[in-house]
Amino acid sequence: MALDVSREARATQDPRAAPRVVLSRAVLSRALAVPLVISVVVLLPGYVLTQPGPGLRDTGFWLQLALTCYAGGRLCAMVLSRRRRLVQGAFWLFGYVAMGVAPLAQEVIGQVPTPVVGTRSDTVLAISLTLVGCVAYDVGALAARFQPPDRLRRPRPQAQVARQRLWLLILLAYAGSALCIVELGGPAVFFTSRQDISETVQASGLTGAGGDSHVGSAFIRGFGTVPALLALLILIRWMTTSRRARRNLPALVALGGLVVINVIVNNPVSNPRYWFLTVVFSILFTAFPRSPAVYRTALVGGVVAALLLFPFLDRFRYDSGGYHPVQSTSVLDPLTIKDYDQVGMFANTLTYVESGTGHTHGRQLAADVFFFVPRSVWHGKPLDSGVLVGRWMGMTNTNLSSPLWAELWLDFGPLGMTGGFLLLGYACSRIDIRYARRTSEGSRPGTLAAVVVPMAAGYSFILLRGPLLQAAGRIGIALLCLALVATFTRNPRRTLR
Repeated sequence: MALDVSREARATQDPRAAPRVVLSRAVLSRALAVPLVISVVVLLPGYVLTQPGPGLRDTGFWLQLALTCYAGGRLCAMVLSRRRRLVQGAFWLFGYVAMGVAPLAQEVIGQVPTPVVGTRSDTVLAISLTLVGCVAYDVGALAARFQPPDRLRRPRPQAQVARQRLWLLILLAYAGSALCIVELGGPAVFFTSRQDISETVQASGLTGAGGDSHVGSAFIRGFGTVPALLALLILIRWMTTSRRARRNLPALVALGGLVVINVIVNNPVSNPRYWFLTVVFSILFTAFPRSPAVYRTALVGGVVAALLLFPFLDRFRYDSGGYHPVQSTSVLDPLTIKDYDQVGMFANTLTYVESGTGHTHGRQLAADVFFFVPRSVWHGKPLDSGVLVGRWMGMTNTNLSSPLWAELWLDFGPLGMTGGFLLLGYACSRIDIRYARRTSEGSRPGTLAAVVVPMAAGYSFILLRGPLLQAAGRIGIALLCLALVATFTRNPRRTLR
C-alpha cells in the first residue's frame, strides 16, 4: 500500500506526468464535445421545431431559435471547460432551459404559461433584449480573464471558518430549525404539501394582519432552512478534507443531526423546487469540489431534469384535492407551465413600462436591498416586480416570475440592463477563478469560498428567475451566518484543521 502511494506521489511530482493527465482530459473532452454540442445545439432545438403547432414563424421565432442555440453553445463550453465554472455554468444552464428551449417550444405550439398582454412587437423586443443580455454577460466574463499577473497584485487574506464560532452557527441552525418545525405544526407537515404549510402559516397568524404580509413566515422559514444548510455544507467540507475532523466525535454527531434536520426542513416536498435545486447543487459541489465528472454530470443532468422532471415536481405544491396533473396533448406541453414564463413576463414588463409608468430608477432595487424594512415603517415600499406587473395585468395569481433581465430593465432601462449584465459576467468569472484557486490541491478545510460559491451557484437559479425581493430574505440570513463564522486570521489554531 505504501509502495503504491509513493509511486502515485512520484507520478504527480514528475513534470512528465502532467502532459499525460492533460492529454487524457483533452481526449475525453474531444470525445464528449461532438455528441454534446450536436445534442444541445442541433438535435434538441431541431426536435422542438418538428413538433406540430400553430406558432408563427416570424422574426421573434428566429430570434428565439438563435437565443437557444447561442445559450446551448455556451452551456457546452462550460461543460467541456477544463476549469470548473460553477456560477457561469449555472447561468447558462438557466439561460438554455428557461430562456431558450422552453420559450422556443411555446413559440412552436403557440401556447404560453402566462398571458402576454402587449403586442407581438413587445415579445420580439423581449427576446432581442434577452439575447443582448447574454452577449453582454459573455463580454464581461471575457474581460475578467485579462487581469495583471499574481506577482503584481498584493495577496489577499482568505476568509476562513472560525472553529469556535462554527459551533455557534450549529446551535443557531438547531434552534432556528426547531422553531420553524414547532411553528409550522411538527415534522409531519413538512412531508405533506406546500399548500398544507401555507394553511398552517395562515392559521398561526404568521402572515400578519389580513394575511397580506408574509414577512413573519418568510423569516421563520429562512432561519429554519438557511443556517441548517450552511452549517451542513461547512461540516461536509471539513469532513471531506480533514482526517482530524473525521475523528472528532462532537463534529460527527453534529453532522448527523444536521443531516436529519435538512431532510425535514429542506426536502423537495415542503420547499419550492428552485430552493431544493439550490440544496442539491450546493451539497454536490461542496462534497466534490474538484471532480470534473461530477461537474459535467451536474450540468448535463440539469438539462435533462429541467426538461423532463422539473414540471412534474409541482405535485408537491398542492394536496390531493388541489393537484391538477399536467394534461399533455403534446410532448412540449410540460414546457408551457408557469415555471417557464420568464420571456413572457419580460415582455409584460416592457409593456408595463411603455404604458406610461416609466422606469423606477432604482426603487425596485432599493426595496430588494432593504427588504427587512417593514411596510409600516417604509410607507410606499415597492412591491416585488412580479406582483407589481401581475396586478397591473389584472392577474388573480400574482406569484409570477420576474427574470433578472426584466428587473434591470424596469429599474434602469436598456443601458442599465446591458451594463448590469456586463458587471454580472465579470463578477461571475472572477468568482469562478477564485473558487478554482481556493479548492485546489492542498487548500485548507476551513476555506469559506469552497462552501459559499457552490451555494451561490445553486441560488443563482432563484435570482435569475426572480423576483429579487422574494429571494432577498434568504440572502440576508446567509450573510448574517457567514459574518458569524468568517475570520481572516492567519492563526491555524483558530480555524478548521
